[in-house]
Amino acid sequence: MTGQLLASTLRVSTPLIFAALGGMFSERAGVINIALEGLMLIGAFGAAVLTYVTHSPWLGSAGGAGAGVLLAAVYALFVIRLRANQIVAGTAINMLALGLTPFLCKILYDVTGQTPAIPMAERFQSAPLFLAWIMVGVCWLWVKYTRGGLWVSFAGEHPEALDAAGIRVNRVRWAAVLVSGALAGLGGASLSVFLASSFSRNMTAGRGFMALAALIFGKWKPIPTAVACLLFGFAEAVQIRLQGVSVFGGKTIPVQFIQILPYVVTVLVLAGFVGRSRPPKALGTAFSRG
Repeated sequence: MTGQLLASTLRVSTPLIFAALGGMFSERAGVINIALEGLMLIGAFGAAVLTYVTHSPWLGSAGGAGAGVLLAAVYALFVIRLRANQIVAGTAINMLALGLTPFLCKILYDVTGQTPAIPMAERFQSAPLFLAWIMVGVCWLWVKYTRGGLWVSFAGEHPEALDAAGIRVNRVRWAAVLVSGALAGLGGASLSVFLASSFSRNMTAGRGFMALAALIFGKWKPIPTAVACLLFGFAEAVQIRLQGVSVFGGKTIPVQFIQILPYVVTVLVLAGFVGRSRPPKALGTAFSRG
C-alpha cells in the first residue's frame, strides 16, 4: 500500500514539477506567471492531438511544448513589449486557453468535450516522471553555475544593473517566458499522454495554480520547488485513495469533500508560507530603458 501511494505521488506530481520549473524561469526573470494554468491546458491539448496523429508520445509532447511556447509568446508580447498588467494579462491567457481548446476540439473532431482516445501502446508509461526529475537537476545546475542563470536572476532582482552591464533585460525576460511556456506545455503533455489517454475539457483543474503555489513555497529554487510539488502530489494521491473508502460504520465520505483535499493543502501552504518567501525584487515590474 505504501509503495503504491509513493508511486502514485511521483506520477501525479510530474505535471506540477514541469509547470513549476517553467514558472521559476519566468518569475526569477521578473515576470509573474499566473498564466501557467492556460499554458498547461494548451500544452495538454497540443500533445494529445499530435500524439493521436503521429502515434508518437515524444512528437506529441514536443507539440505540447510548442503550443505552450506560442501562447507564452502572446503573454510576453502583452506584458513585456506592451507592459500590460501581468496579473490581468495572465488571467486573460487562462481564459483564452479555457475557451480555445474546446473550440479547436469542435473544429477538429466535432465534439467539445475531449479528443479521441490514445491507445496504451502510444502513451508514455514512465518517461515523463524521470524526465521531470532530470529537469530539476538541470535547472539547479543552470541557475547556480551558468551565465544565463545569473542573467535571469539579475533580470528579476536588479534589472538596472543587468542593463548597465550591456545585457538587454527584456530580451532575457522574453527568453525566460518562452522557456516557461515550453516547460508548462510539457506539464500539460504529461497530463494528456501520460496520466490520461486523451485531452478533456479543463483537465488541468487548477494544477497551474498549484504549481505556482509550489514555486512560492520553494522560494523560487528548483529543488525545494520540486519537493513542494511532491507534497501537493501526495495530497492528490491520498484523495484518489480515499475515494470509496468506508468509514463511520460502513458509510463513505462524500466524494466532493475528498476531491477538495489538494486545494485545501494548497491554500494552507500559501497561508502559512507565502509571507516568509521573498520574491525577486523586480517581480511584476515592467522594465524600460531610461
